[in-house]
Amino acid sequence: MLNFSNITVRLGGATILGGATAALPPGSKVGLIGRNGAGKSTLMRAIAGMLEPDDGSIDMPRGARLGYIAQEAPAGSDCPLDTVLAADTERAELLIDAETADNPHRIAEIHDRLNTIEAHSAPARAARILVGLGFDEEAQQQPMDSFSGGWRMRVALAALLFSQPDILLLDEPSNHLDLEATLWLENFLRSYNATILVISHERDLLNNVVDHILHLQHGKTTLYPGGYDAFEKQRAERQAQQASARDRQVAERDKLQAFVDRWRTKAHSAKQAQSRIKALARMEPIAEAIDDPTLSFHFPSPAELKPPLITLDSAAVGYGDNIVLSGLNLRLDPDDRTAFLGRNGNGKTTLARLLASQLEPKQGEINKSGKLNVGYFTQYQVEELDTDDTPLEHMTRLMSDAKPGAVRAQLGRFGFSGDKATVKVGKLSGGERARLALALITRDAPHMLILDEPTNHLDVDAREALIHALNEYSGAVVLVSHDRHMLELTADRLVMVDSGKAEEFSGSLNDYTDFVLGRNQEAKPQSGGGGGNRKKDRRAAAEKRKQLQDVRKTLKSADKDMERLSKDLSAIDLAMFDPASAEEKYAGLTMTDLMQQRAGVQEALDGAEAAWLAATEKLEAVQEDA
Repeated sequence: MLNFSNITVRLGGATILGGATAALPPGSKVGLIGRNGAGKSTLMRAIAGMLEPDDGSIDMPRGARLGYIAQEAPAGSDCPLDTVLAADTERAELLIDAETADNPHRIAEIHDRLNTIEAHSAPARAARILVGLGFDEEAQQQPMDSFSGGWRMRVALAALLFSQPDILLLDEPSNHLDLEATLWLENFLRSYNATILVISHERDLLNNVVDHILHLQHGKTTLYPGGYDAFEKQRAERQAQQASARDRQVAERDKLQAFVDRWRTKAHSAKQAQSRIKALARMEPIAEAIDDPTLSFHFPSPAELKPPLITLDSAAVGYGDNIVLSGLNLRLDPDDRTAFLGRNGNGKTTLARLLASQLEPKQGEINKSGKLNVGYFTQYQVEELDTDDTPLEHMTRLMSDAKPGAVRAQLGRFGFSGDKATVKVGKLSGGERARLALALITRDAPHMLILDEPTNHLDVDAREALIHALNEYSGAVVLVSHDRHMLELTADRLVMVDSGKAEEFSGSLNDYTDFVLGRNQEAKPQSGGGGGNRKKDRRAAAEKRKQLQDVRKTLKSADKDMERLSKDLSAIDLAMFDPASAEEKYAGLTMTDLMQQRAGVQEALDGAEAAWLAATEKLEAVQEDA
């Protein structure tokens, strides 16, 4: 069991944690969640003993081995396999002792202990973990210094998992992983037989792995049973109860205050008034449950372009003389929502850069609509923001010809309203910087968004806001992401990038998950062979895209009609009940005329709503059939 009580941490004069308390059941798998900047990593570092709290206590079973991933990625000339094996310090020390011991009894003890901890199978176990995290047999033998920082952090994660601590602490373990490695990690953690405390914003991981949610808010923690979906339901019920209790309290305070105001100066009732004044003083105010008003994403709608936006015809792309992908045949239309699948290093980002015009094809052709404007998001854009400038200064530089109001409006679409627009970027959280980068790349209302791992710095609520914004956006979307929840809700087309090719994946995202985990080997990328079948598939795909395009156009038209007719209805109502404020086209009309016009507008609105509902149902049917 892991217990912590009244943990208080102050940093730079600010209270990060203020009395955080929880008792985690033995063997539980707990997801630690909270908004960016809430103090999740601070709490975990305090539990790991890397930070001394100002107050409070942390208790765990005597002799329990606690594992926490180091912030610095391992380096040096050792290979990943040796680095992971070295994480089991007991095994490493016993093997050294076995080489030097000369006492027969000590030698027997060493070998008995090596058998007990199954030291002979350790290399195979370490290799399995590394394979799961994306290292093939050849990569396991390469020196650590030959890998990027992200891949070396995977080795650090592999070493931590291999060491099998009794209490496993994980801080955003999937940040450096692709979808395939994230799926493997979920399976591994689900079967891990020890206590786990994991900070994660991956909704699927929080639903599939954890059995408790520890919610950190305003410096305090609340433990909820179940996964993330269960937590959301319980939190909503709790907030409703809190809001109801607050309303009752406000009514009671108003009642008490009214009595005090009326009778405090009257001699015969002064004592009763004083007792009510004391009751008011003792009444602890109940906080109002509100969502973060700055949590916002809204992509400006682009002008319409005729399909296709981009076509690749037998194209190849790479760097220098190295061809990464070849034989690329791909078409992207204005309404496409496409996800690129495949392990890191297989070429997803390379393909994204080709579509974003950051790379030119080395063979074949790429054809683009002449007016096409692409918004391309990558992590390096977040990292390269000038920390000494404000969001307003960043946006003003890029929108130099725009009026100040337009610059402010673009920032406001992403939660940077008012004073928030003038805060130095260096003081913004990772999630806020990601939102700023998205605001910058969409300033010109691009026809296509290419988003390469857009959720790495976003908490769960921010990811939901991004999903909603993408579904509202009317342009094309290309996604590279390990967030399965976002892919499920936004992508209707899957392209698998593997073995130097990029091909349509024939199944759903669930089929791909099963395929990666070896549960279903039938769902595969569509083959490039078979000319007749390929033409037939292309023709069917084109028909499907046309259907989707027509239905979405109907949906958009009905939506605009409903908005226009609703405004007309409100204008007629205003003319009927306040003729002096009537719009010009309704001014001077008799009540009978207004009622007739209202009936006609209402009938048209009912028709638009029916068309919208029919289009929505048809869209769902077409997508399910895709």
